[in-house]
Amino acid sequence: MVEMPAPNQDVLNRADAIARDLTDLIPDHCVISSAQERRAYEADGLTAYRQAPLVVVLPETTAQVSRVLAYCHQHGIRVVPRGSGTSLSGGALPLEDGVLLGLGKFKQILDIDFDNRCVVAQPGVTNLAVTQAVEHEGFYYAPDPSSQIACSIGGNVAENAGGVHCLKYGLTTNNVLGVEMVLIDGTVLRLGGKHGEPEGYDLLGLMVGSEGLLGVVTEVTVRILPAPESARAVLLGFPSAEQAGDTVADILANGIVPAGAEMMDGPAIRVAEDFVQAGYPTDSEALLIVELDGPEAEVEELLSRVSHLAENNGATYERVSHDDDERARFWAGRKAAFPAVGRITPDYYVMDGTIPRHRMASVLTRIRELSEHYGLGVANVFHAGDGNLHPLIMYDANDPDQLHRAEDFGADILRACVEAGGVLTGEHGVGVEKRDLMGTMFNDTELKLQNRIKCAFDDQGLLNPGKMFPTLHRCAELGRMHIHHGQMPFPDLPRF
Repeated sequence: MVEMPAPNQDVLNRADAIARDLTDLIPDHCVISSAQERRAYEADGLTAYRQAPLVVVLPETTAQVSRVLAYCHQHGIRVVPRGSGTSLSGGALPLEDGVLLGLGKFKQILDIDFDNRCVVAQPGVTNLAVTQAVEHEGFYYAPDPSSQIACSIGGNVAENAGGVHCLKYGLTTNNVLGVEMVLIDGTVLRLGGKHGEPEGYDLLGLMVGSEGLLGVVTEVTVRILPAPESARAVLLGFPSAEQAGDTVADILANGIVPAGAEMMDGPAIRVAEDFVQAGYPTDSEALLIVELDGPEAEVEELLSRVSHLAENNGATYERVSHDDDERARFWAGRKAAFPAVGRITPDYYVMDGTIPRHRMASVLTRIRELSEHYGLGVANVFHAGDGNLHPLIMYDANDPDQLHRAEDFGADILRACVEAGGVLTGEHGVGVEKRDLMGTMFNDTELKLQNRIKCAFDDQGLLNPGKMFPTLHRCAELGRMHIHHGQMPFPDLPRF
């Protein structure tokens, strides 16, 4: 089980006083302190772990966020930022002695600028709402995680979310132009904006994917794109995942960059089709959904080339969308794969690792071996174009042994990703889920360097502690010089 930082008993003893102090800083209705009401915030999308927060605050303005953070900084109180609570890595898991800072009331789109092709939104605006706000003028927001109907733009920034169209159009980091953020001491900063690349260090790039450890985002400027002239999707069924993986590799090797290239294995195909009736071939052991977009003539040519490559790799099923409704239905099955799996198992554990595309078949084979070893079912859905795997481990959380096996199974999948030359996460973040595996990917020097970056923003380690880093270091400890047998390192260097 995941261990969180030991609670500060002094803070726990002052819980009532802290709640009263917070109501002096922000309106009473923005502070939740009763035990029953706090339970609504005890978990995020990683529901295996639960912990009620000390107090919940739901500020309505940047100034209120600033006051709350400044107060917590002054009094040494930990803070966990939270968006929509859809994090699948436990990134918004509360702390017993911490303030949960929810951004759910920041849900306004502040500016739509078609001339500069951007939207300024508060962090509580859902991902899908951005596209809905601009589609009447033929624009859309490209990153589209499967949870886009619920996940927030602020959370997307924190976790660097992706989606089925990230292969061609990039992750959140490629589509965010600027943020307003509040540091733990209450300082309000602006990074980037509607203008081009800013001078100096790329602090905006540092913030995207920082998982709430460096600051709290209170405003986001995102890039919007004109909708393509034409978009078509094709379903391709294969007898094996190896053949589907080879097809993806051939598509990209031939200079074709699809808007999306998604794969599902046999179990995922069948549960998604039963749930959505998208037209998936239930007798296939692997399904590719490939979308091409651009001028109509170009799309037709690319569809023909993709079809030829799939046939060469043994495709046994092909179906091309004829209109936008049918294309949307193809994607509906993929985007509903997670809840579809939830219909056949009491609980499931969603993993998120990324591998080189050419290692897809071997890693899927390893996942099947691990499934047999742990005695737990698994369904695989993933962004095949960039090698981002999402195995769904099926288990029953009411059985502690199954939960333990699911955790070990997931950890072994992530180790297999790293051993294959990949990384621990593609878009869900590290959170608490992958925190203790960071040592499999980074050495001690690299982890300390990342810790020092956090210390530059958060000198007391109050923002979202217990996430990302396997060992909690005080900032002062990171700066200490190690003395071995009374000898300093490099004793010949002059020291001032």
